[in-house]
Amino acid sequence: PSYMTAPVPSDSNGLLDASALPQLRALIQQATTVALGPGLGQSPAVAEMVIALYREVSQPMVIDADGLNALSGRRDVLPDHVGPRVVTPHPGEFARLVGTQRPPETSEDRVVAATELAAHASAVVVLKGHGTVVADGSHHAINTTGNPGMATGGTGDVLTGVIAGLLAQSLEPFDAAQLGAYLHGLAGDLAADALGQVSIIASDLIRYLPEAFQRTHQ
Repeated sequence: PSYMTAPVPSDSNGLLDASALPQLRALIQQATTVALGPGLGQSPAVAEMVIALYREVSQPMVIDADGLNALSGRRDVLPDHVGPRVVTPHPGEFARLVGTQRPPETSEDRVVAATELAAHASAVVVLKGHGTVVADGSHHAINTTGNPGMATGGTGDVLTGVIAGLLAQSLEPFDAAQLGAYLHGLAGDLAADALGQVSIIASDLIRYLPEAFQRTHQ
């Protein structure tokens, strides 16, 4: 309900049309931080625009969801950018991103895989899941908040927004990703305490984010 939107050209399926790229570039010039991917959908034109923006935008950018789908299997593109990048794949997206059949499963394998991708892409990788791994190629952190009730549609989009919001407050990408994952998981834990894990939906995390932020300041 509090979205600020801008109309852009779309195709017959309601997805971004290639002619939207100049307008997107103009809008991004006014932005401090860019979140790219959630809700975009998938088409050749969308993929081309994602790759173009990923490469050329100088501001910090968080890439998730259909942004990651557009980059899937494009290892040549991942290090080809001019600004700070944070990629936030769940295990399936991670496997598609690096072109493997199965995602890493053990904690050690997840750390190694996230670190290798971060080093290759010169980006911060947030490998979501139980014990979310945040890696920048030389350092890593494992998040301790969160619960299985958060494994539902849209919660990853909330994480994208939280990390982007922290980047917009001038946090370094690795710090923003660590704090964002912690706050996101803490909001999920607070929601689970109040509502039960079975009933959590993505908007519940947003509702409990203020309390999560307050607890980090106590």
